[in-house]
Amino acid sequence: MTTPSIRRPVRPARLADLDAPQREDQSRALSRSVRLSVLEMIEHAGLGHIGGDYSVTDILATLFSSVLHVRPQEHNWPERDRFILSKGHAAAALYATLAHSGFFPVAALRTFMDPLSMLNGHPNRNKVLGIETNTGPLGHGLPVAVGSAVASALSPQPWRTYVVLGDGELQEGSNWEAIMTAAHRKLGSLTAIVDRNRLQQGARTEDTNSLEPLADKWRAFGWEVHEIDGHDHAALYEVLSMEPGERPRCVIAHTTKGKGVSFIEDRVEWHHKVPSAEQVEQARKELEA
Repeated sequence: MTTPSIRRPVRPARLADLDAPQREDQSRALSRSVRLSVLEMIEHAGLGHIGGDYSVTDILATLFSSVLHVRPQEHNWPERDRFILSKGHAAAALYATLAHSGFFPVAALRTFMDPLSMLNGHPNRNKVLGIETNTGPLGHGLPVAVGSAVASALSPQPWRTYVVLGDGELQEGSNWEAIMTAAHRKLGSLTAIVDRNRLQQGARTEDTNSLEPLADKWRAFGWEVHEIDGHDHAALYEVLSMEPGERPRCVIAHTTKGKGVSFIEDRVEWHHKVPSAEQVEQARKELEA
């Protein structure tokens, strides 16, 4: 197999008019709006994955407010960065992030999971602006992201590719094939972000099929690895905005499932559960505090 020559994207300045505190305030404000919208969406639909939505919110907010080189009003711009949410069951968080970032009207969030709504339970690129690929079946997002990074290496106008994976889906073998391929091809434009909340449907990841030592496994496959607090906006920005290197980059973001709502945080039953009316009010108070 011939490895293509790697073209590294030339990165324009992002939010050059904002200093670090302003940038972090903007990212935190987006996180707050997303969490409140997700709460309303799941209450309306009577369905959803609020725990996983909230663990990934700060990652999405940092990417879309400060890192990704995208144009919401020109969603097919050839030079745009590609973002893939491999853990597609956290679609509500992605939809809310896209809406609050200007890809489509915020009012559309009220149709989440309605019959014929564009906002399905899993992202659909044929219905929603800003969705690069359909996701839902776990273990598929990273292989698609590898393909995107290969295409970038061959393109005269290269881009960067970011993919967010759930930690539980790393138990899928297709991911490790993709991880090996990305290292072999030296896909420095690819960044994989692991939402390491240590919970999956029904149990803790380490009780289901242990992933540790997770960072060492990625390194052994030839990746550059960083471990950070996945709710620290400054730390997220610092590592996600780094220029591409010689190797693909893995960011293990240590998060809390249900982050922001006390009775949801780190509780396995909130993988797929809908809060009662009383719980919605309590959650709203905590998120608005």
